Amino acid sequence: MYTLSSKQPVPVYPFERDMVTGSSSFTIARSEGGLPYEDNLLIPHRKAYYLLVFVKHNRGRHWVDMTPYERKDNTLYFSAPDQILVKEAPTPFWGTQLTFTTEFLTLQQHAALRELPLVQNPHNGHELLLTVADGAFVEDILTKLETEYRHPGEWQHRMLTAHLTVLLTYLSRLYTEQFTGVEPSADQRLLKTYQAKIEECFRELHEVSAYASQLHLSAGHLSEVVKAQSGKPAIKHIHERLVLEAKRLLFYTPQSLKEIAFDLGFSDASYFNRFFKRETGLTPAEYRTAIRKMYQ
Repeated sequence: MYTLSSKQPVPVYPFERDMVTGSSSFTIARSEGGLPYEDNLLIPHRKAYYLLVFVKHNRGRHWVDMTPYERKDNTLYFSAPDQILVKEAPTPFWGTQLTFTTEFLTLQQHAALRELPLVQNPHNGHELLLTVADGAFVEDILTKLETEYRHPGEWQHRMLTAHLTVLLTYLSRLYTEQFTGVEPSADQRLLKTYQAKIEECFRELHEVSAYASQLHLSAGHLSEVVKAQSGKPAIKHIHERLVLEAKRLLFYTPQSLKEIAFDLGFSDASYFNRFFKRETGLTPAEYRTAIRKMYQ
């Protein structure tokens, strides 16, 4: 697996407009044994969009953040914007890739899609194993999506939305079966909202009170609900997100500890060093050495 060798930050690949259809927020593409991976996908990178890949047949390994996935046949892989992705080698691929942007989900007609478990991904999973029947159903819906996508017309957008709703709803049912969970309560939704805010602001906001202010709640109430629902103090969620991003940068980039500390909103590199060791038991330098040695 490649790691970045320059001082540049992890590249973020924007959504690319489909040159055939002109779509700027949704694409679907099928591969029948081609090599779809560009060289720039073999280095650690982020995508500025959601990615779903239905694999009929493929071999190889890819990473989502620090988790490796050995690709399996008849399996769906998915990721959200800003996660660090990398593929280890280009290999022949049979299947279908579907992409859409955050802006696509903000459209009023897609409001229900935003709340689906596959999109929310509360368990931070990135792989769904499909039975033969599941695979046939998913492939059929993807075929219908591709047919509509390639034939613009007055009803195209509604048909795309209808087929996509069926697909993501079906996959969300599989998600809840493979990543067990129940319908969230009001307090659980608050926890999810808090975590989403952390995702947006963790580089700038390091205190619970700052998030409570954004959510128009008292810090005490927010802390009480978060602790009751997650079993962890509210501040721990902020710290864990900072540690996750620090680990990403330590693993995939050659950025100095000072640069990483500054990127994460720490004005003092020595404080970042102490913070990371307190949270993980290792200094940032020790973690970088250990994790890279593990996957050499």
